[in-house]
Amino acid sequence: MPHRIFLTIFLTAILLIIGCKNKKQQAVYQSARPVHEMGIISTSSSPNAKLHDVPISAVTLGDGFWQPRLQANKDRSIPELLRLLEEHGVVDNFRRLSGRRNVERRGYLFTDSDLFKWMEAAALVLQSGDDPQLKAKLDSVIDDVLAAQGKDGYLNTYHQGERANERFTKFKSNHELYCLGHLIQAGIAYYCGSGERRLLDGAIKYADYVISLFGPDKRQCFPGHPEIEMALVELYRTTGDRKYLDFADYLLNHVQLDKIEEKMTASDFQYLFSGLPFTSRKELKSHAVRAMYACCGATDLYMETGNPAVWETLQTLWKDMSQYKIYVTGGVGSRYQGEAFGNKYELPNERAYTETCAAIGNIMWNWRLLNVTGDERYTEIMERALYNGFLSGVSLTGDRYFYRNPLTSFGDNERQPWYNCTCCPPNVERTLAKIPGYIYSTSPEGLWVHLYHSNELNWHLDDGQKIRVKQVTKYPWENKVEITLNPKTKKEFSLFLRIPEWTPGASVSLNGEELKDKPVNPGSYFEIRRKWKRKDVVVVEFEMPVRAVFSNPRLGEDLGSVALQRGPVVYCLESPDFPNTSVFDVALPLDPENPQKGFTTQFQPDLLGGIVVLRKNALAYEIPMTDQPLYRYAPFKRPTRSVELKAIPYYAWANRGVSKMEVWVPWVKE
Repeated sequence: MPHRIFLTIFLTAILLIIGCKNKKQQAVYQSARPVHEMGIISTSSSPNAKLHDVPISAVTLGDGFWQPRLQANKDRSIPELLRLLEEHGVVDNFRRLSGRRNVERRGYLFTDSDLFKWMEAAALVLQSGDDPQLKAKLDSVIDDVLAAQGKDGYLNTYHQGERANERFTKFKSNHELYCLGHLIQAGIAYYCGSGERRLLDGAIKYADYVISLFGPDKRQCFPGHPEIEMALVELYRTTGDRKYLDFADYLLNHVQLDKIEEKMTASDFQYLFSGLPFTSRKELKSHAVRAMYACCGATDLYMETGNPAVWETLQTLWKDMSQYKIYVTGGVGSRYQGEAFGNKYELPNERAYTETCAAIGNIMWNWRLLNVTGDERYTEIMERALYNGFLSGVSLTGDRYFYRNPLTSFGDNERQPWYNCTCCPPNVERTLAKIPGYIYSTSPEGLWVHLYHSNELNWHLDDGQKIRVKQVTKYPWENKVEITLNPKTKKEFSLFLRIPEWTPGASVSLNGEELKDKPVNPGSYFEIRRKWKRKDVVVVEFEMPVRAVFSNPRLGEDLGSVALQRGPVVYCLESPDFPNTSVFDVALPLDPENPQKGFTTQFQPDLLGGIVVLRKNALAYEIPMTDQPLYRYAPFKRPTRSVELKAIPYYAWANRGVSKMEVWVPWVKE
């Protein structure tokens, strides 16, 4: 009997402890923002964010450029990738730990992150609307993932079971914290999309276990592959628990390198873009994806802490990228060796690495910088990467992918349905699912429009005033955007319209009257401040000529060549459009005083999903250059044979089979 009494008291105490813990955690959740109001990153309470997020669920895309891509992402990309993840044992890696499958572990040590990114993509799609079938698949995967979690919270299929003694022994290469970061992001996305906390709670359990082991006064660690930093800041925003923000700050700025147990070199820390204090960084000369993710985490940290040294470093690194190390497509990371940034002006075309994940990281970073400042130059790079260097990474059918995205191809590049290193496909899928969340922001001043696409917004201003907005446009193929505002009541606020840097000029009208009281400057946001009423209509029209883009003379490989751009879309020449001429023998006659002269445009709805094609009279060499000597003692003759130049959007190349392609086209004086 005494034993029974003791057991009863003991169990009661345990239940009370658990109850208190649950109440404490519930209080933390209640202190954070309502789940249905959280955007891609939740900046509404960030003290150093000028702009505040609008959730994916508040924006319904209409017909237009992105809608069929998001539909293909939902209907084709996400189900097909799950099938391939199953086929290659990535999900079974979790089932083997729970005893649900008796199989060997398969794949690289970081394959967990590929599944976590797929889970995040599926959860983000659910934020755009109910899909019971997709949710059922996601719930099944979540069950398999959480069943593999250790009692202590650890969850990494490579370092559980027979490799448990290798946990946290090789931060340089083991990717444990990287995988945890993606688990956290998947948990937050699922929580926002469904209101269910179980995946997020599993991620929190693992994060708490890591924080119990490492930190300023404990064992030292570093990510090896940055990613967890931005996930931790977002976890802080989601839960309100400061320890996650503090641990992100520790990882970015306060790792005690002299106490790192693993043998490391200075070049290791440079390449990995972690370990060294972020504020010590002066240039991007590292693995490109790691650098972009670290910059994302540091920008998130700045939004919450306002550390001026972090902001100064971010500005230094952004200048290094935007002025010296970014491709005209918005792609970054020029070197095959190390998938890395190179030196200033080191931007080869055929050997460009420009990993799809790096373009995605560039989008993510500039989105965060835009949230801090409201500065159009960040939107400019984000849009450039979205329409070009990122979108080229996936086929029009949505089931084949580029890992790297060169700007010249001699016919040896083809999208693949699967890579053993599967980082890019699920990254593409989660990025496409985020598109509605990139279109708008709010601020205390009013509503901001960053991207143009037909859609309906049902949201509220920062002061709670409800507002509906309808945007109608065929952008980027056409230059007109019509925006109808319907505030619930008459309300004074500002509407900020993005005027892209690429346009030579633009006009804005309100209810049929052109606004001429102040200039509409490219590369800025145009502010309309007034008392708005229902059915107020704003129309923006951009000049959208074909523009020849000239490179800095320091870019030796592009000297004497131009890239073609119309709106945000960069173009290329592709061999199917030149049946009798090599794309590498074509030269473009241009008037240096008016380089946009002579181009014609035509929308072809049945070509490559519907595109605007550029045409112009061009020249080709009478004797193909491949039949001419490598060197000679006199200048090569000017091309004289007349051909028609036909250019297609860069993102659409390699969708008609293996082909030759060129972005930078030699030009001659007209």
